[in-house]
Amino acid sequence: MVEYVVRPAQGRTFSSSRTVFLGDAGVDGHLRVDGLARYLQDVASDDWADSGINADDFWLARRTAWRLIRAGRWPRLNESVTLTTWCGGSGAAWAERRTDLEIEGQVMVEAASLWVPVGPEGRPRRVRPDFYEVYGAAAGGRKVSGRVTKIPVDPSASSQTWTIRRSDIDVVGHVNNAAVWSAVAEVAPAGVRAASVTHHASVELADPLLLRVSGDLFWMTVDDDVRVSGDFESD
Repeated sequence: MVEYVVRPAQGRTFSSSRTVFLGDAGVDGHLRVDGLARYLQDVASDDWADSGINADDFWLARRTAWRLIRAGRWPRLNESVTLTTWCGGSGAAWAERRTDLEIEGQVMVEAASLWVPVGPEGRPRRVRPDFYEVYGAAAGGRKVSGRVTKIPVDPSASSQTWTIRRSDIDVVGHVNNAAVWSAVAEVAPAGVRAASVTHHASVELADPLLLRVSGDLFWMTVDDDVRVSGDFESD
């Protein structure tokens, strides 16, 4: 179960603002879940670039979860949102990134992502010592597990082909995390208040991908191998 740790009183935090434009809004005028995923990726990238750490590695998401707070709501078209992010904990070869999304100073969405550092050759690396120098104080020594759970596919799940577009592929040749979240936007009903996506293995352009759904659970499979799994909650 994901723990949404509170914003630290000390240590590094990073904030930036976004405006909800047409490309990230749905027919209801609210920010889509794949738009939220892009915002979370972008603020993470901006923070890493601003950190002063001189590294040739980059970070890939293994799991991302978010929830609307009890009185929270989705940002609307043309609204400005502020995202504040920090390190919520770490392990030997992974780290957790917490992010709050605010509208007019009020937190509406809380997110927690498990990220792994990857070198230019595409292989995971251990967390660098200088990472702890920059981000360690905010985490407060909290350790997080890098284990992700693969939920078996429900045999009664519905199934449909999911087409992978070239625009879904990122610089390491895999389907980008935000592109996977577009599948969540496809299957989750209106009024979704929480969701999570876990990447068990990469999805590539030529993969014959199936999207399978059962209730509030979904899977993306290639030849019955679960590459992505997730869940969502709605009103």
